[in-house]
Amino acid sequence: MTDTSQEFLDRHQELGPGQSFCFACHPGVPCFNACCSALDLMLTPYDALRLRRTTGQSSREFLHLFATLLAMPDLGLPLLHMRMLDDARRKCPFQREAGCAVYQDRPSACRTYPLGRATQPGAEGTQERVFVLREPHCRGFEAGKDFGAQAWMHDQGLEPYNAANDRYMALAADLRRFVAGGGAALGPKQTGMAGLALYQPDEFQIFLRRSGLMDRLDLAEERRQAVLEDEEACLDFGYDWLGLSLLGHTEALRPKG
Repeated sequence: MTDTSQEFLDRHQELGPGQSFCFACHPGVPCFNACCSALDLMLTPYDALRLRRTTGQSSREFLHLFATLLAMPDLGLPLLHMRMLDDARRKCPFQREAGCAVYQDRPSACRTYPLGRATQPGAEGTQERVFVLREPHCRGFEAGKDFGAQAWMHDQGLEPYNAANDRYMALAADLRRFVAGGGAALGPKQTGMAGLALYQPDEFQIFLRRSGLMDRLDLAEERRQAVLEDEEACLDFGYDWLGLSLLGHTEALRPKG
């Protein structure tokens, strides 16, 4: 979970340096699977990429079956939400009695829980604050192992998620400053192109091959090939391209000549 709202910060205990928490989540915990229903679960672009990797679906198939693509209010930046099942509990579509069917590629919010991670761009890079989410239904705090914030992040395999998700939040922050300074929020066409670059890298690769867009950029051949062959490299390029095309700047990408 990544959230910078003051309401979130005020509602939960911040985990300071050297502080730890005790937690466990497994089938033996009385509330096992209780947190996998009725979720307002945002999926970052990297979340969606990893989920598609384990389901073996195209982005178009994944969006049709499991997600709803929206836009951030007042910004127009695309935002994906997991679509819960239409049953009494509104369960996550990947919840099973034995646990999560996509556990190895589960979304970052699921990995981070019971912590919440708030980030803010700073002069020396991304500033991170970590909070403990103690919800009434959760019995995982009653027994388990002691973790510090970074030990938990490592245990849950969050390093690549946090690195990728920080780029998404930085793009949103840059766009928010751009709009606050008098720039325009994304229109429908720009939102659609941003959605293609961020949430449909397989389709974006097809677009890049057909459009010749990369021919107009100062791009090393090694990176060009990686973008067309690897979806993670394509997502990384997508962030750079959006910074250039929407905001007019990026340190990592520039037009030719």
